[in-house]
Amino acid sequence: MKTSARFLLAHLVLAAVGTFAVASPVSAREVVVVAPHAPPVARYEVVPAPRGGYVWDRGHWRWQHRGYVWVPGHWQRGRVGYHWRPGHWARRGPNWVWVPGHWAR
Repeated sequence: MKTSARFLLAHLVLAAVGTFAVASPVSAREVVVVAPHAPPVARYEVVPAPRGGYVWDRGHWRWQHRGYVWVPGHWQRGRVGYHWRPGHWARRGPNWVWVPGHWAR
């Protein structure tokens, strides 16, 4: 097969793969999740009464296989000097990317 034909075939395969959601490792601990369309509207959750030493991490939609699944909210153990920034979906071009929740100073 000629080099230009291989190059064209490789680009076609990458373009086809790019139309589907992708989870790829960025580092040993981080995974980037890309979804081809926006998540549904967040579900209403009753937030439990405050719990000493913990913060509530609200529920969110997670991309799984070929669609979104709901992940209910849960408690995160608090960290002194930090506040919890919940994860969220952000638009990146024609796709949506999950930005994980994290602790910030």
